[in-house]
Formats: sequence, structure tokens, C-alpha cells
Amino acid sequence: MRFAPMVLALSTILSAQTPPVYPQTRKDAVVDDYFGTKVPDPFRWLEDDHSAETKAWVPAENKVTFDYLARIPQREAIKARMTKLFDYEKFSAPSKRGKHYFYFHNSGLQNQSVLYVASSLKDKGRVLLDPNTLSKDGTVALNSMSLSEDGKRLAYGLSVSGSDWVTWKVRDVATGKDLKDEIKWSKFSGASWKKDGSGFFYSRYDAPKAGDALTGVNKFQKVYFHKVGTAQDQDQLVYERKDQPDWGFGADVTEDGRWLVIYQSEGTDRKNRLFLKDLTKPGAKVEPWLDQFDAQYGVVGNDGDLFYVWTDKDAPRSRLVAIPFHGKGAWRQIIPEDKGMAVLTGVGMVNNQFVANWMTDAHEQLKIYGLNGKLVKDVPLPTLGAVSGISGRRHDSSGFYSFTSFTYPSTIYRYDFKTGKSTVFRAPKVDFKPSEYETKQVFYPSKDGTKIPMFLTYKKGLKLDGQNPTLLYGYGGFDISLPPAFSVGNLMWMEMGGVYAQANLRGGGEYGKAWHDAGRLSHKQNVFDDFIAAAEWLIANKYTSTPKLAINGGSNGGLLVGACLTQRPDLFGAAVPQVGVMDMLRFHKFTIGWAWKSDYGSSETKEGFDTLIKYSPLQNLKPGVAYPPTLVTTGDHDDRVVPAHSFKFAATLQADQAGPAPVLIRIETKAGHGAGKPTTKIIEERSDILAFLVKNLHMTVR
Repeated sequence: MRFAPMVLALSTILSAQTPPVYPQTRKDAVVDDYFGTKVPDPFRWLEDDHSAETKAWVPAENKVTFDYLARIPQREAIKARMTKLFDYEKFSAPSKRGKHYFYFHNSGLQNQSVLYVASSLKDKGRVLLDPNTLSKDGTVALNSMSLSEDGKRLAYGLSVSGSDWVTWKVRDVATGKDLKDEIKWSKFSGASWKKDGSGFFYSRYDAPKAGDALTGVNKFQKVYFHKVGTAQDQDQLVYERKDQPDWGFGADVTEDGRWLVIYQSEGTDRKNRLFLKDLTKPGAKVEPWLDQFDAQYGVVGNDGDLFYVWTDKDAPRSRLVAIPFHGKGAWRQIIPEDKGMAVLTGVGMVNNQFVANWMTDAHEQLKIYGLNGKLVKDVPLPTLGAVSGISGRRHDSSGFYSFTSFTYPSTIYRYDFKTGKSTVFRAPKVDFKPSEYETKQVFYPSKDGTKIPMFLTYKKGLKLDGQNPTLLYGYGGFDISLPPAFSVGNLMWMEMGGVYAQANLRGGGEYGKAWHDAGRLSHKQNVFDDFIAAAEWLIANKYTSTPKLAINGGSNGGLLVGACLTQRPDLFGAAVPQVGVMDMLRFHKFTIGWAWKSDYGSSETKEGFDTLIKYSPLQNLKPGVAYPPTLVTTGDHDDRVVPAHSFKFAATLQADQAGPAPVLIRIETKAGHGAGKPTTKIIEERSDILAFLVKNLHMTVR
């Protein structure tokens, strides 16, 4: 299948389109007063996901969308090819606990990957947990899991229809059967076992009020200990802060089993506090340790009460230090902050050495250091890409890591510390030829002159004639980086002749704390300027042109697309905002939205309102403007970014659209923010997005 782009004038393209007939969406006279500024919110009623009117609006909008998509001739061929590309074996890196190895496997098109247990690395083993048996449509997913130190028990958390809520269960590894244990109303939590396997620590919220499970605000998280074989109402409350409703907690037991490390966070702020509890002393209390909320801290390992800590304290691009508990000595630097622009993104301990991940210009490297911080070895990688840290325990002599890039499907390597060599352990076989594609990295100036990195991937032989269909993707927030990674959807796009462009915007973590700070709060406009500048660079350098250029992003990236769509509707040929934060004045009023204030600020303050009102996608749509073709996507069970954001944005955009370009919203049922989405739904959604782009960028499939 190939694309032969059609060269048409933009005026011809637009005039040829007939806009869909949208459902009549009622407008109410709802007006809020923000510090003297009156802001209308006529579609406020769409925030009520329980109302009969909202429940009727969703299928009415979906009918318009799916009727439109069904008329695209290339849609079925795209889905068929996407399905074929997806149909390859996928493996996770194995983990060893006790005498067993555990790993995930997907035969190709299974909705959910299956957990296996094996006695050796050469043994396929047996199925320990198959989430596909828990629902007919694959919408029950494994959210999180934790194995006891001896490998005899598995704590696993299930989520339903993409919700962030998790129900924990316990499975006996030997028999493959569940015990009676069941823990409800856990969210944003793992499970960490005691060394003796008697139980595990986890975090949870109080049960929500009836009807509030998917929209109610989540506060007052608590840490509990669950003893295996007991009911949840007998779980021991380990730590809570009744005076701090916004504090969230994660609990982790050190590898030696002595300490419980409690990580305290406030929303999505990258700073945290650390508290310790000595598990070897009966009745020991949780004690404050690194509790100034002045930096990020992560415990890598410990020797007694000396802890190895990854931190950005006095090091914006992070370092590794040794810190004693109770201040019994000065901090000792082990791996210093890089003198250039590389960021230390993570550290682990395997073979009694430190394994460090470094990010340089948005791609990753793996280095091994001695306990004294001396560099032992660089681990060679195949190309520019992303690499996980080497998995394993502190005294293991070998471990596993995965590597991926745009045209390099995630491959599992085994690393032998004795020989210093990597060997391929599992390599996927995808139906394409990587040699037919190329990737390059460019650096372009943003509005204020800041150099922004961007990856470009496409089929070899690309002609710079301005006629290449191009998909520009970005995120730009919450200290999250976008290194190269393999995606079947992106491969499909490139296979059909498209250019895939991934911009590493400010607000991410590609260059450390300063890069993140430059794209948040009052500096958030920098992110949109960076993205717009990427589009302008692609056009100026004749990779594409406005009629051939689409923009895409999800969650905070959905906000990015929405903001750029409203600021420069003339610049783009199509837009696909997914599960986006679109109402910046009210995001904090739902589920965990309040936690994003660290990046966004809040309309509760005049300073926050003055910043947010300038770029909030919903409030910056204007009647009489010709907006480009837009496909909004969301899930009806998204309790991270509630679907009301997308509902209100789509309804407003449909009402304001002055041009003939379609404005559609695709609302996935029994789906959430994205995690745990079954393979069938992933294929269907991405196929529909590509079909929408094929039609609206006027591409021809051969």
C-alpha cells in the first residue's frame, strides 16, 4: 500500500468538502465570574456523565463520526494492514524471584498480554495469569503486579474499562489459583511485599460516594499493609496525613527488607518528600527524612542506614549521592551531574554496581559505574533510541534491558556483567523492512530563539517538494521526555508515504529541570510556540505544506493540539487531539485534575486565571473562524482527564466552525485514558485516525 499525494490548491480542497450535520447541542446561559471577567460555559451540562441528555449526546455524536469514517474508501484497507502489522509476538524482559522466571507474552493480536512463569530461561513455562479470560472484550486489564521475594505469591491489580481504579488480588504461584484476598479503591499505587512474604504495602483512597467513581475528586491517599489471608477491613493503616489532603503516597520496601520507604508527592510536582520506617523494629514509627520538599529523591539501594539516592538537589540534570539516615554524616557524591546537557534519568543496582540511564538530546545511553562512582563501561546500543535500565537484583551477575527506536521494535537484550557483552534474548519479527526508512534529528529555533530538537522519520528517497503528508506529534509537559520509540501506528503512517515528526518541546524533561520549568505555569506559552515553530520549520524546509500537515497529541499533548489549533488555525491541514485537557479553568474540579496545578497553575488565583485564559483551548475558540479538519478522541471511562473536556471542546468547535472542514468526536466506550486498552480497540482507533488523515490531507492509497 502506498500513498501518492494529490497536489491541490487549499481553496479547492476546502470548497470540495461538505460539512457533516451535527447533533443539536443545547446551550445554557451559564456564566462564571473570574476576578471580574465573565466567562460563559454554555455546555456545562455535558460534565454530568450520568444525565440522560449526556448519555443521548454521546451516541448521537458517535453516529455522525462513524458514518463519516465508514464512507472513507481506504478505511478497511488501513485497518487490515494495521492488524497485520500488529500481529507479531511481543515479550517483556524476564524477572527472577525465588527459583522462577516471570515474563509477559502476547502472541500477536491478544487483547492483553499474558503472564508466564518458568523454571529456566529456556523453558516457555506455563500461564500464571491471562487477563484475556477475565472479559470477553479485553477491557479488564492488568494494571500493576508485584511478586513476593521468594516468588511464591503474586499480588496483581486489575482495572476495568480503562479506569484508574484498581482492585488487588493475590495468586498462589504454585497452584495458579487466587486466594480470597481482595482490595478495592486503590489508585496510583503499586504493591511492595515484606521480605518474609507475609503481606504487602499499598496505597488507597476512601471509597467514593455513589455515582462519583469516575468524576469525584481524589484526596487523602493513605498507606496500608495487607496481611495475606485477611479481609481488607483488617488492613493496618501505616501512614496518613489528615492535615494534608493533597499529599499522595507510594510505599516501597528496600531490597534487604529492612526499610519501608514512603514517597510523598503533591500532585504532579516533581519534588517529593521521603519518610522511613524500620521494619526490623516492632512498633517503629514512620520518621521524616528528606522532608523539605526541595527536590526529587529516589532511593536506588542501601547498605544498612546508608542510602544511595538519585536526586536533582543542587543538580538540575540530576546526580547520584550517598545519604545517611538521621544525618549521621555529610552527603557523598557518587555520580556527579553532567557538565554538559546530558540528564541522569535513572539509576539501578545490579551486580553490586550502578546502572545509569543518561539522556542526551532526547535519546538515551546506558552506562555502568562502580560503587565508588567510577565509570566501568558504556553499554553499546544499536542506534539513537530509548533503553530501559538493566533489570535484576543487586547481586545478580546478569540482567535484561529493552531497546527501541522509531524503526526498531522493542527488543530484549541479556547483559552479562562478567563478560560485559549484550546478546539478543527476544527480537520481534514485524512485517516491514527497517532498511527502507531513515531517521534524522534536527534542531530548529522557536519563537524566542531557543533551539528545539525534533526527530524526523520517513521512507528513504523523500522529495523535499512540500507535498509530503506529515504528522507532527508532541507533548511538552510534566517533565516527561519523548525519546525515539517504535509504534505500529507510526510505522503504518510512514509505510503509506507519510513523514513522522516528533518535537521535543519545553515542559518535558529532555534537558532537566530548567527545560521543564521553561514550559510550565506562566511559561506554558513557550510549549505552544515550540510546536508552532516546528510546523513552520517543516513547511519552510519543504518537508510538507499546510494542506498536508496534521498535528497530534494526547492528554497534555491533547491540550497542546487544542491550544495550537486555536492560536494558528491557518497553519494546519488537520488536527487530532486525544483525551486532551481542554478546559483549563475547571480541570482541577475532577478526579485527580487538581494534581496538575504544579504544571498549569489554577483559575482559583488571579495570576493563574490570567495565564490560563490566554491559552485554554475551550475558551479560545471563536465563532466565524475556519478551523481545519479535527477529530477529537476520548473514552467514556477516562477518569484521569474526564471526557467532559473533549465533549465541551467538540461541541463548541462544531458550533463555532465557519469553514466546511469536519469537526468530529470519537468517543470510545468501555475505555479510559489509554492504559490497559485492548489491542482490538487500539487498532480500531488508530486506523480511524489514519483514515481521517488520509481523507483530509487528500492522500491517495494505491
